[in-house]
Amino acid sequence: MTLTDTKIKELELKANAIRQSIIEMLLEEKSGHTAGPLGMADIFTLFYFHILRHDPKNLFWEERDRLVLSNGHICPVYYATMAHAGYFPLAELKTLRKFGTRLQGHPHREYMPWLENSSGPLGAGLSQAVGMALADRIDGKDGSRFIYAFLSDGEHDEGNTWEAIMLAGKNKLRNLIAIIDRNNIQIDGFTENVMPLEPLADKYRAFNWHVLEASGHDFQAMHAAVEEAQAVFEKPTVIIAHTIPGKGVDFMERDFKWHGTPPGISDMPGEPPKEKQGELALRELRTLQGKIKSEHE
Repeated sequence: MTLTDTKIKELELKANAIRQSIIEMLLEEKSGHTAGPLGMADIFTLFYFHILRHDPKNLFWEERDRLVLSNGHICPVYYATMAHAGYFPLAELKTLRKFGTRLQGHPHREYMPWLENSSGPLGAGLSQAVGMALADRIDGKDGSRFIYAFLSDGEHDEGNTWEAIMLAGKNKLRNLIAIIDRNNIQIDGFTENVMPLEPLADKYRAFNWHVLEASGHDFQAMHAAVEEAQAVFEKPTVIIAHTIPGKGVDFMERDFKWHGTPPGISDMPGEPPKEKQGELALRELRTLQGKIKSEHE
């Protein structure tokens, strides 16, 4: 499906609105992850509002694409995107992590049965997606829909991830497309300091994957990468999506300290005072909303 300039404007505005919802959720609960959700807002928006075959009014539509989120700690962007897409009311986002909520700190199918998987333990998501792709092959459906696995770069420290990579490559799972959030941070620091991943693309190629790279904030580039991945029939594809953690909030961008820290709970050296963090973040995102509108008028 063509990605027009008008559609890109819609996606940019929606992604920015989702980022505002993320900040509002985290401010309400004062708990949860910030950098990854902000960084993945563009990709989730592109999928839920342009690429993914899904229907919020028919939650268990058998022919839907499957989106498996492996790094469940970025669930604020998952929940916010689904709410904006019509899966549940936006007001429910303010219940994030509260007692009795459906919006658990990691996504859980017991509370939201339309999710494709429960996630939390890092490294498990790709194995789950591989199982779904194998099941589709057995059922003769591997040519009719796609299994998308959203992964973090840091979880490539987990051995289970590489077992899944090897199995998918060996079985040439053509309807499996993995998207790596290559934001270069994890909770303890930069990935290349904690446990170097490079040369990441070459490692995937060595296990018989088709490898693509794109900016995770360029809708056209990501859309083109997904279209190419969908056209590959002889092997699985991984898209290494280069993202900026904390995208959209200047004082959070590229700073690993915001990986698992929400605004408003901690005074950090070089950062705004905790009582100002949420206000400043929302002001910047709301200002950006106006700029996006004016640039496309």
